Amino acid sequence: MESDLGLCARTVGDKVRMSNTSPASGFWNYVGECLRLLYWIYMKPYTFARWLRDIHPELSPTSNPFDKRDEFIINPRLRRYAEQVWWLTTVTPTLVVLLIAPVYILVSGESSRWLANFYLSLCWLMGGLVQRGKNRNKFFILLAALLSMFLAFQFLSGVALGVVFSMALGVVFSMAGGLLIGFLGGGELGVAGSLVFLVAFGVVIGLGKGPAGGFMISVAGGVAGRFGLGVAVGLAFGVIARFATGRFGLGVKAGVTGFLFSVVAGLAAGVGYILGVFRICFWLPEMLWTIILFFSRNRVNCLKYLPHRFDEMIILPLPFIAQIIVEAHSKNPIAAHETIDYLITSTNQTKVAAEAISDIAVNTFNNCRNLEDIADIFAQLTWIPSPTPEELGFVLPQFLDISQSVHASREGTTPYRQRELLGPPIEDLKKLKNSLAFGKNTSVATKFGTIAELWLTILQTAQRTLQETIIQSPEIRQVYIAGNSLDPATAKNRFKGRIDIFQEIETMALSEHPPVLLLYGGRRTGKTSALKYLPYRLGANIVPLLVDLQGAASATTLKGLAENLARQITEAARRLPRTIQLPNPDPDKLAEDPFPALQTWFVEIERSNPSKRFLLCLDEFERLSELIKVTKSRAPLNFIRNLLQHQRQWILLFSGSQPLSELDDYWSDYLINTRTLRITYLEESEARELILKPVEDFLNIYEPTAVDKIIQLTHRQPYLIQLLCYELVEFLNQEIRANRQGSDTIQARAEDVENIIPVVLERGEQYFRELWLGLKDSDRRLLWRILQGETPTPQDRGAITKLARKEILNPEGNAFQVPLVQRFIEQLLEEY
Repeated sequence: MESDLGLCARTVGDKVRMSNTSPASGFWNYVGECLRLLYWIYMKPYTFARWLRDIHPELSPTSNPFDKRDEFIINPRLRRYAEQVWWLTTVTPTLVVLLIAPVYILVSGESSRWLANFYLSLCWLMGGLVQRGKNRNKFFILLAALLSMFLAFQFLSGVALGVVFSMALGVVFSMAGGLLIGFLGGGELGVAGSLVFLVAFGVVIGLGKGPAGGFMISVAGGVAGRFGLGVAVGLAFGVIARFATGRFGLGVKAGVTGFLFSVVAGLAAGVGYILGVFRICFWLPEMLWTIILFFSRNRVNCLKYLPHRFDEMIILPLPFIAQIIVEAHSKNPIAAHETIDYLITSTNQTKVAAEAISDIAVNTFNNCRNLEDIADIFAQLTWIPSPTPEELGFVLPQFLDISQSVHASREGTTPYRQRELLGPPIEDLKKLKNSLAFGKNTSVATKFGTIAELWLTILQTAQRTLQETIIQSPEIRQVYIAGNSLDPATAKNRFKGRIDIFQEIETMALSEHPPVLLLYGGRRTGKTSALKYLPYRLGANIVPLLVDLQGAASATTLKGLAENLARQITEAARRLPRTIQLPNPDPDKLAEDPFPALQTWFVEIERSNPSKRFLLCLDEFERLSELIKVTKSRAPLNFIRNLLQHQRQWILLFSGSQPLSELDDYWSDYLINTRTLRITYLEESEARELILKPVEDFLNIYEPTAVDKIIQLTHRQPYLIQLLCYELVEFLNQEIRANRQGSDTIQARAEDVENIIPVVLERGEQYFRELWLGLKDSDRRLLWRILQGETPTPQDRGAITKLARKEILNPEGNAFQVPLVQRFIEQLLEEY
């Protein structure tokens, strides 16, 4: 409401001011707006474009505003802009000629071609009227202009040459040119293109004579060449002049003259084009002004007067701009940041801005002396745009990411957690240092290589200091990982057991006719972790390539699935202990016919690695069913069948939580000769190792009864072991902080394990609820009956078998396999 009242008040105020303004004052205000428009058109195109979008969201510098005449009534600013454009394109050329002609007469002593200028102005006015008219009239008026040109040539064929030919040719081309440029001015060329071209065209028609006039036409066209007209204008007029002279029967001499004229015109057009495109007439004074600013004392104040503030389209580079910004940054960072943002968003000087950003960042990086300095870099350089400009390359963003990781390490709750979080940025710095050392860009390597060395020294020193703190600290290191799959790069040797799984996979993969492998197990039994550790447990001649079909099947088209598969396979090859460079698939063929293109790509991979066998691991393979339902196509499964039948170097491994008997019937047609590998609970020795030695040099914090209690409650389920041990360490650390006892005086007891069960059930609720919701109502009712002490009936045998396969009940159906699962279901019963 207040905004509407304010708008009304401003409208009334504007009307009052307009009523109190004299006609002369209003006229000069209008002229001032037109002059500002001219300045924006040529010098500030970015400002001009933003201003036009503010007038109308679909308006651009190349738009003809008269195409939106239907909106003039509801958009007065659009109508005013259209009128200003029309007056500018109509009046400006004549005014320029009137200003230049007297100077030309005084300098050359020759008379001006006023009659040609009259025809030019008249034709340009006609072109402007066409521009204002409806689209259906433009074709007919342009056709009339071309017809006039043809009749003029016919008329001149019998007239003596000389001055008459020169002036007549100028008149004809001025008429045709005026109409043509007027026709195009509001559309393809835009306001600036039509203005610049016509001013140059009018001057040379009015002043040029004979071949010299043709040369001037070419140069003038070159001045307009920032719109791509220079060469076209010069060559066109050269060819036309040659045709015209030949048409008038001048013989060999005329032909030679026409040929020379065309050559001179073309060369002149090239020179003019270069001068126009690179804006030499503006660049020279701008360069001089930049040098003056550079040698001034106050660099901060100089930022307001950089040439880019007045000219947003500077083509040739200006010296010292980046140096001025960098030096100003040390005294007034806010002003320097605003200048950099202006260069990126409002000019074509992204490279200059990137150079300034890089130099400021290098200075900041070099000033780091400790871990806190590196961690603060992330906050200090938040003003750098994200994503960073491409001109900055890959190095600067990596340093910023490393700083962010160090900052996260500083936020760690314990010294051990802080030391652990320092590992990834240290590894990233080592990789970055190596890439700089072997890179081709020596300037980048010199600039950032010493910084990488400095930071690496600081981080490694901090890591050693944290290690000493950890040894002296009474708190227990938190080393258990509950929830996410284990990644060898970070989890190291936390992955325990599964030796039999790895051996069987390798045996099957190396057999002469390997079967399809199906790695089957319940949720969070370690299937994905096992697949991630495969490259470290198999021989070098087997190349495991892990693909997460949960992400790939999120695609809604076959093309999307194929592209995702190709991307994940390529990335998996790069993450191997020994990176394998795969050939790139053809993106055009993938888009045209996805799966045949994948088959061709797989053949290329085989040819480039003839001694390898590729184990394609499709995790969460059941998700393919969702895509098959969406696309109503079994092309992915046909691709799998073709792969099994024809690509001998490829072995397929499916990983999921459903056996084949629970999948749709069509799966059995494709997964013939399948070997199922069941991944279930850990062996007791493996479970004890996970509890007592999750990592090297981990102190024993458990009484034997506590270890037995953990194994009994989890039934050696790896996720539940990690979850329970994690919460137990947190509980013990709270006790240590509260009692301020040394680490040698406290150990986990069986009672402590029992006390944290409610917390474990709460933290692991997603796992337990997923298990519960995956059951049918009849299966849930059976579990409730068992918990209430009822004995299963013979009719329950099928449900018991299914629940035993899901690792919930024992085969007899009289007890739960995992006591923690039983505790959760009992808790649900209490809630109901």
